[in-house]
Amino acid sequence: MYCLAMENIDHIDARILSALQRDAGQSLDTLGDTVGLSRNACWRRIKSLEDRGVIRGRVAIVDPGAVGLGLMVFMQIRTQSHDPDWQALFNAATRKIPGILSVYRMTGDLDYLIRARVRDMAGYDALYQQLIHLVPVADVAASFVMEEIKDSTALPV
Repeated sequence: MYCLAMENIDHIDARILSALQRDAGQSLDTLGDTVGLSRNACWRRIKSLEDRGVIRGRVAIVDPGAVGLGLMVFMQIRTQSHDPDWQALFNAATRKIPGILSVYRMTGDLDYLIRARVRDMAGYDALYQQLIHLVPVADVAASFVMEEIKDSTALPV
């Protein structure tokens, strides 16, 4: 079990979070049966978790292939500029591009790692062109996912 004391999350909150990460659309009655609480007690705890920022939102996880975005790409970005203005421009540019799902500032040889979903290679090229049009970068390398072995949004609580 992971240490959750810093977030003031007890074992029931952890069970609620685990159940909601599997299916956030389940009814409060079903959730209550799973964690051993009444629907009202579940609702109060969920509301508290939301108010404290532990639960940041509830989403539907869409199958990428079903919406024509079957190719996942990881883009490794290197920059020659590390000043705050460039970083602000880069952050704004990556937030604008819908196919970009995640952006991480990295340590080591790599400056940024981008995870994106596109339709195909032409879709990747369009995303690449859009990015370099919005912000100057020194180097972009891409790796394409051949097989997704594990892709989860659930945190181990």
